[in-house]
Amino acid sequence: MVKVMKRLAVPMLVGILALSGCGKETSTSDQKENGSEKQTATIGVTQIIEHPSLDAAFKGFKKALEDGGFKEGKNVKYDVQIAQGDPNNNQTIANNLVGDGVDLIFANSTPSAQSALNATKDIPIVFTSVTDPVGASLVPSMDQAGENITGTTDSHPDAIRKMIQFIDEQTDAKAVGLIYNSGEQNSVVQIQKVKEAAKNTDLKFVEASVSTTAEVKQAAESLVGKADVFYIVTDNTVVSAIESVVSVANEKKIPVFTGELDSLKRGCFAAYGFDYYDIGYQAGEMAVAILKGEKKPSEIKPEYPKKLKLVINKTAAKKQGIELKPEWDGIAEYIE
Repeated sequence: MVKVMKRLAVPMLVGILALSGCGKETSTSDQKENGSEKQTATIGVTQIIEHPSLDAAFKGFKKALEDGGFKEGKNVKYDVQIAQGDPNNNQTIANNLVGDGVDLIFANSTPSAQSALNATKDIPIVFTSVTDPVGASLVPSMDQAGENITGTTDSHPDAIRKMIQFIDEQTDAKAVGLIYNSGEQNSVVQIQKVKEAAKNTDLKFVEASVSTTAEVKQAAESLVGKADVFYIVTDNTVVSAIESVVSVANEKKIPVFTGELDSLKRGCFAAYGFDYYDIGYQAGEMAVAILKGEKKPSEIKPEYPKKLKLVINKTAAKKQGIELKPEWDGIAEYIE
């Protein structure tokens, strides 16, 4: 009908659009065609589950948007949807965000990003908390973004190698317990990297796989007597229930190493990691450039975390029977 009106009464259509424009937001494409500036940008946020690391990444993302001139409640609004750990919910969420015509999708986790890309090849997608963007088929390489997608990974190239080296050289451990969800592609990739990093060591691995957070404690208990230490990679399912692992570790005096720093505050012993807030902020800077029309997603290379550090929890060390070594003072930060 609009096309008919264009042919028959262009002046009338212009008048109608001028009036209706006061009460209806235009899409990003309309905005560019009209040369006007949209008053409020809508960002759809899809996140696999709630836990401190992912939540911190979202906080960092929002802070970068704010620093870039996008103030919540003023010129940007967020439609936040959590999949509650159910992979099937991811696609529904992504489809809904696309159907609602959001201006940009912030995908916080590997399954969230995969579902978002499956739902749209047009709306810009910025991801974070993705362990292997290439293996997850989100981008062609870490030197090249996808057509409408880019973001930050939560896998520093040196993190796993350094953690395995620390366990091998600084502890008496011979067997490392790995608890992870084999259904999470990002976790499978990390477990492979853990084993590769240990090729030149005498470390052996014992594994326990889970499907839900309810199974995490039982998995940890199944490794008692088999594992000298636990190493928890950035697995969404296990990290969401990390206190279950810590309770077993404290009782049985088993040190818990982890792939991210936020779990240290929840009772783990040590991690080579980075702040998820920081990778969220990096992703937010990308989103700002996209929303301002300065760059397309395809013009922004994916990024690794920019900071990596060893952090040790002194309280956890005591509970898990670990004696702190003086030489660690020069290589680690401590928290209580």
